[in-house]
Amino acid sequence: MADYPEAAVPLAELVPEHRFFVGVDSDGCAFDTMEIKHKECFVPNIIKHWDLQPVSKYAREAAEFVNLYSKWRGINRWPALVMVFDLLRERPEVQARGVEPPEAARIREFIANGAYPKSNDGLRAYMTRYPDPELDRAMAWTVGVNATISDMVYGVPPFPNVRESLDFLTGEADIIVVSATPLEALRREWEEHDIAKYVRVIAGQELGSKALHLELAAKDRYDSTHILMIGDAPGDMKAARANNALFYPINPGHEEESWQRFYDEAVHRFLAGEYEGAYEAQRIAEFDELLPEEPPWKL
Repeated sequence: MADYPEAAVPLAELVPEHRFFVGVDSDGCAFDTMEIKHKECFVPNIIKHWDLQPVSKYAREAAEFVNLYSKWRGINRWPALVMVFDLLRERPEVQARGVEPPEAARIREFIANGAYPKSNDGLRAYMTRYPDPELDRAMAWTVGVNATISDMVYGVPPFPNVRESLDFLTGEADIIVVSATPLEALRREWEEHDIAKYVRVIAGQELGSKALHLELAAKDRYDSTHILMIGDAPGDMKAARANNALFYPINPGHEEESWQRFYDEAVHRFLAGEYEGAYEAQRIAEFDELLPEEPPWKL
């Protein structure tokens, strides 16, 4: 079993109680929180902390493309931030205004260092060994993002049929939250809407990557056809495939229909051993068509 952060011990020590296992992503999957978090919390803090006011329009376009409307939807905030900088740097409109987005060399080193979780706590620990003014600025940004989310994002209920699906599954499967969101926000949201009771562990970014969450909690403990990841982003599917698990997509822009189909149809196929194969492939093909690789300003 892979090395893992101390915070991930509850995943590593999870004892199966059922034959089936289901991991559920949170933002944009169980909750309609992706739009408000990125448009109203992440983007303003990117512009503020990285001095992008002169190109705020383009910064917003880049951040929304990366985090919401592309195949990188749902990735960890640190590689997403670097990608935003890179997209801005190559735009003629940004160059014409004389703005140079950060190269983010120290942030890239933090991302590449596999010894530290890509979380605020992981960055703090990394900074004790590799102090740098750029990382001070990065910490101010990420703390600012979390503070804005805490202040702004509340009262957003789970999508219709999430509660019903979890309630149905509790008697059939061990369920955990598999997310790249900070634990504090996850616990607050799942407890606020009284659905934390359906899951055995809430796993956020402090517990490692989504792939690690599934590896620690499910791999080699359940038959691979009995492990299902539900998510709204390609990273969720990648985490499932890394553990030879099945994937059910919640299609961006069609979340209600996706959960309705899951509750009415897909969950029953999964429990009957009829999900793998053509049915899963059809769901994934629909999902892939919704998230492009190229931003619209390049087309």
